[in-house]
Amino acid sequence: MPKRLFLAVALLVAQTMPTLAAGKDLPGPKTPSTAGPAATTPPRGTGEGIDNAAQYKHCIALARQKPEEGWEESLAWSSLGGGEPARHCGAIALIGLRQFEEGASRLEDLAAGSHSDVKLRAGMLAQAGQAWLLAKNPERANAAQTAALKLVPDAPDLLVDRAQSLAEAKNYRDALADLDRALKVAPDRVDALTFRAAAKRYLDDRGGAEIDVARALKLDPLYQDAWLENGILKRLAGNEAEARQAWLKVLDIAPTSAAADLARRNIELLDVKDR
Repeated sequence: MPKRLFLAVALLVAQTMPTLAAGKDLPGPKTPSTAGPAATTPPRGTGEGIDNAAQYKHCIALARQKPEEGWEESLAWSSLGGGEPARHCGAIALIGLRQFEEGASRLEDLAAGSHSDVKLRAGMLAQAGQAWLLAKNPERANAAQTAALKLVPDAPDLLVDRAQSLAEAKNYRDALADLDRALKVAPDRVDALTFRAAAKRYLDDRGGAEIDVARALKLDPLYQDAWLENGILKRLAGNEAEARQAWLKVLDIAPTSAAADLARRNIELLDVKDR
């Protein structure tokens, strides 16, 4: 699951519990199995005795770290009247189980019927958008993120997320527009600057891309995605030595990251060319 999705979950855990109203229990699961180890910690109390705020944090943490156990926990809690918090926990567990479409759909349904305030419903839709991206469905991701932005206009996280969906659909011009909006609100966001550099590169604005990458690296010299993009721009400019150095920097900073995987592939291509 993307890091931003986990951060959104953490924010919801911190803010949502006092305002979530009880709802219907989860319908029957569409996951491939509920086999595997049972939840190591049962719902904290039974019936009226459950400490709902503590249980919500516990269930979400379990769903993130051990999704099978989190799913079992959500079912048990739901049977005891856990309502929306239990359903939310179940949806996050499903995403952890790689049931991305089912988890996203449940989050959308939960947001549509929730009694929470607009920010919390927007957060659920943001999570749904992330899950749709994991399901390789940028159109549904875009729809969820657009719905969230109607609730909280110009939220930088949502604008960056929707830009990712637009870029996945190869709509780089609209992605650029969302990133421009995000950076007006949060001008020092390194991820948005780096992502905007990539969008500009796809739109043949290499000069603008180089400016954004330079600013991103000035703000955070250890941001591996910016070094990856820096290497791509150097390679396109014909400076293979500096491109290699940028990609080696990625490997040094974050050797197990997705950016490092791409950097290795690019270095391998340089090596093949040099033979």
